[in-house]
Amino acid sequence: MSASPPLPLPLLTRIPPGLWTALAWYAAAVQPIVEYVVLPPQRSYSLNYPRNGLDSLGAQALLAVAFVLVLAGSALLRRRTSVAYGLVIVGTVVSTAAWRQDEIPPLQFLAVDVALCYIAATRTRRSSLTAAAAALGTLAGHLVLRLSTGDDSGVAQEPFVALTVVIAWLIGNSSHQARAHTEELHARAAAEAVTAERLRIAREMHDTVAHSIGVIALQAGAAARVVETQPARAREAMLTVETAGRETLAGLRRMLGALRQADEGEERQGRAHAPASRRPAAGLANVEQLAAATTAAGVRVEVRWQGRRRPLPADIDLAAFRIVQESVTNAVRHSGADSCQVRLDYLDEELAVEVSDRGMGGTTGQDTGYGLIGMRERVALLHGTFTAGPRPEGGFLVAARLPVPTGTDADAKAVAG
Repeated sequence: MSASPPLPLPLLTRIPPGLWTALAWYAAAVQPIVEYVVLPPQRSYSLNYPRNGLDSLGAQALLAVAFVLVLAGSALLRRRTSVAYGLVIVGTVVSTAAWRQDEIPPLQFLAVDVALCYIAATRTRRSSLTAAAAALGTLAGHLVLRLSTGDDSGVAQEPFVALTVVIAWLIGNSSHQARAHTEELHARAAAEAVTAERLRIAREMHDTVAHSIGVIALQAGAAARVVETQPARAREAMLTVETAGRETLAGLRRMLGALRQADEGEERQGRAHAPASRRPAAGLANVEQLAAATTAAGVRVEVRWQGRRRPLPADIDLAAFRIVQESVTNAVRHSGADSCQVRLDYLDEELAVEVSDRGMGGTTGQDTGYGLIGMRERVALLHGTFTAGPRPEGGFLVAARLPVPTGTDADAKAVAG
C-alpha cells in the first residue's frame, strides 16, 4: 500500500520569510510615494511625506540605497540571517533619512518586526534577543536624537513601535519553543520505539533459544553418560541435539530475516516476492511438538486442552505459545521435576494458560533470569494478568490470562478464507 501524498503546506508557510519582509517594507515605502508624490494633490497632506521631500537628488539617492539594502537583506534572510537583519534595519533608517523624518513610521518598521519574528522562531534565544535589542536600540536612538534637538512636539511613536517589536519577538519565540517541544516529543517517541523493539527482540531471542539450549544440554549430558554402555541411545540423543540445533538456527535466521525486512520497509509494501523459506511465527499449534521434544529430552509434558479451540489473533497466539515454551524450559532447566502439566483453557472472552510442575518451586522463580520478566511484559502488552510463584503443595505455577477480542473467531475465519 503506497503512502498517501503529504498535504500541501499553508500559504503563510510556503512563502519564504524574506519575501514577507520585502513585501511589508516595499508596501510601506511605495504607498506614500504614490499617494503624496505621484498622484495629484488632494485636500489631505502629510507632514512626514511632503511632496517636495524627494525633489533633491540626494534624497532620491538615499531612497534608492534603502530599496537596495532591504532587497539584499530580504534575499539573504535565510542564509545569512544576522547580516540580512542588519541590512533591513539600516535600509529602514536610510529611508527615514531620505524623507528627512525624525522618527520611523510604524508601517515602515513592520518589516523589521517580520524579520525579527523569523529570527526568534529559527535561531537561538541569544541571537533573537540580540536582534530585538538592535531594533529597540534603533528606536531609542531616534527618540534620543529628537529630544536632544528640542523637537518634542506631538506624541512619540517609538514606545508603540517598541511594543510591536516585543510582540514580534514573543510570537517567534513561542513558535521556536513549540518546534523544540515537538522535536523533543518525536525524539522521545523514537527512543521509546527503539527500546520497545529491543525488548521485543530480547524476548524473542530468549524464548527461541532458551528452550532449544535446555533440550540440547539435557540430551548432550545423557549421551555423554551412556555413550560407552548404550551407543544406540547415545546416537539417538545426539540426533535430537542435531535437530534442536537446526531448529534453533532456522528460528534465528527467520528472526534476522524479519528484522532485515522491517528495515527495508518490505512489511509495509507487502512485497509478494518474499522468500518462501520464512515460515509463519510459532503459535499454540506448536505446543504438541514442543511437548514431544521436551518429553524426548527426559521431562514428560502433559498438555490439556479445555474449551472450544478456535483461531486466535496472531499476537495472542504467539504470546501464549511463548509463555508455555518459557515455562516448560524453566521446568526442564531449574525445577528438577520429571514432568510438568500445561493447561490451555479457551474461555468466552479470554485464554487461560497454566504451566505447573512438582519440582523445586522455591528456586525456580529466582533462577529464570529474564524469562519471567519477558512473560510478564508480553502479558502486560496484551492487557492480561500474569502470576508466577511456588505452589503451596510444592512445585511452581505460571498462570496467565489473555483477553480475546470479541469477534476474533469470525475475523480469523474470514482471513483464513
